[in-house]
Amino acid sequence: MNFCSNCGARIVVRVPDGDTLPRHMCEACGTIHYRNPLVVVGSIPEWKDQVLLCKRAIEPRLGMWTLPAGFMELGESVAQGAIRETIEEANARVELGEMFTVLSVPHVNQVHIFYRAQLLDLDFGPGTESLEVTLFREGEIPWKELAFRTISMTLKHYYADRRQGAYRLHADEILAPRGMSA
Repeated sequence: MNFCSNCGARIVVRVPDGDTLPRHMCEACGTIHYRNPLVVVGSIPEWKDQVLLCKRAIEPRLGMWTLPAGFMELGESVAQGAIRETIEEANARVELGEMFTVLSVPHVNQVHIFYRAQLLDLDFGPGTESLEVTLFREGEIPWKELAFRTISMTLKHYYADRRQGAYRLHADEILAPRGMSA
C-alpha cells in the first residue's frame, strides 16, 4: 500500500501511538490502514460414504483437487460464505452442518474454516473455477494431488473422526514449509 484510500496522501509504516505493531498510516489525515488475515471458507460436502472434491481450473494449483472453498466476501457470515463457495465451485446444494476445522496459516496471512455439509442431491457439476467435480470414497482420495495442506489436514481429521464415530472441531496451525520464510 503506497497511498491513503481516504485522502490520497503517501503512506508510511510505523507504530502508532498506543499500538505495538507497525501499521500502514497516513501522516496527512491520520488514517490507519490495518492489514489483517484473509478468511478462506468452505465445506466438506458429504454423500453417504463419499466426499465431493473439485479439480481446480485456476491458479494457484491448477489441475489439483480441493474441497469447495474460497475467500469470504464482505457482508457475509462465515457460514454464508461456505455455502456460496460450494455453489460457485461445485454447483452443489448443501445443508451446512457444524464447523469442522479452523486452520491458521500465518505465513500466507490466512485462516481457513471448513464446515461439514450434507449434499441435498446429486445435481452438481463444475463451476467456473473447477475443471471437474467428483465424489470420492476415502480409499479413492487423490492424496498426492490435493492442492493445499489445509485440504489434506481437513480430510485427515474428517476420516479419523469418522472412524471414531464422533466429529469434533479441530483448530490447528499450518507452518511455513521448510526453507520458506514467513
